[in-house]
Amino acid sequence: MVNKYKRLTRRDYVQYGAAAATAALAGCGGQSASDPPTTEANTTATPTDGERYAATLSPAGRVEFTEPPENVFTVLLHHADMAVALGQGESLNGMYNPEGFGQLYDLLFERLPGVSVDWSGLVDTWNPDKEELYELDSDIHLEDPALMATMEAWEPDDVAEIRTEVAPWFGNSLSRNHSEPPARWADQYRYHTLWEIFERVAAVFQARARYEALAEIHGDLISTITAGLEETEARPSTARFLWRGGIWAYPLNGPGTVRAHTRVFDAEDALADVPSGTQIDMEALVEADPDVILVDGGLGPDWTTTKQELYDEPTAQGLSAVANDRVFPIGVRYGGPLMNLFQLEMIAKQLYPEQFGAWPTYEGGPYPDVPEAERLFDRQRVADIINGDLQP
Repeated sequence: MVNKYKRLTRRDYVQYGAAAATAALAGCGGQSASDPPTTEANTTATPTDGERYAATLSPAGRVEFTEPPENVFTVLLHHADMAVALGQGESLNGMYNPEGFGQLYDLLFERLPGVSVDWSGLVDTWNPDKEELYELDSDIHLEDPALMATMEAWEPDDVAEIRTEVAPWFGNSLSRNHSEPPARWADQYRYHTLWEIFERVAAVFQARARYEALAEIHGDLISTITAGLEETEARPSTARFLWRGGIWAYPLNGPGTVRAHTRVFDAEDALADVPSGTQIDMEALVEADPDVILVDGGLGPDWTTTKQELYDEPTAQGLSAVANDRVFPIGVRYGGPLMNLFQLEMIAKQLYPEQFGAWPTYEGGPYPDVPEAERLFDRQRVADIINGDLQP
């Protein structure tokens, strides 16, 4: 039976096949998240008309193109963030919770001159109907096929159908918590760091120069943080959780891209024994008694209300972090490279003010306008890179 959605489009430039994917995975089969990126993943040459170039990422394997995609489907935030960072924000057709996460990113873009994204027309792509992907007619699905297969509306055969009939998949999302992939992808799945995934996504868009420029900023920021931490042996006891009238705990340390913002700080995790995403009561938090509290999703216009709700809890008065007013907002766990830069700066200041300067008083709204001399990375340089000005 001929699929009624089958048609010829500009997507004919995309070549994806099981044999190619198998060969690519065999080439990087033993790679771990700590290994240097493979040469194949770093394809940088700009192709001439009709010439193919490739990008490779587990679990999708090798995908070939003759020109960068112009209509891009994403689900989880880190992939959408990567597209924006590479100057491809206008190519997005969907993402998970575009209104909510779009508003969050707008708080950061206030500090990146000339950077903006129109989120209003984006489709919410969490657990979408398969037919919706046909309608979107994307040039690439910048998402993990293994993640899609875990969604209620999807089966592995649906993922394969969309790959063949619409456009390939290219993304890695289970590295966020090093989650177990579905059986079909178990043998070929590799976990990567956030910036390794970003490098491979940059190859898709032929945007190696933008990636390298942003990676240099990230490397300098990590070096600054590492040097600052070497100046002190103090490591504050810290709790990281989501507060929605209750406490859902998340770890600071360990593997996974969701800890790319906190792991580097080597802080003592006050809730280390609590499984990720577990709800605890205020009594358990008081027993842990962290020096610092980081509230996931706290950045934004509702911060003052959120913080006051926490402070108003009768038992919370016994918390050292509350008594010393060291309760701070952070962004989201699933952000990409742009969120990573801002969160590394904010958490450095929240945990180690003597080394990195104090986090400014924040009552909600855009990311604070940190005085230029106290910034840990150059906003204008980041904005220039996103906008295509790569001159140092």
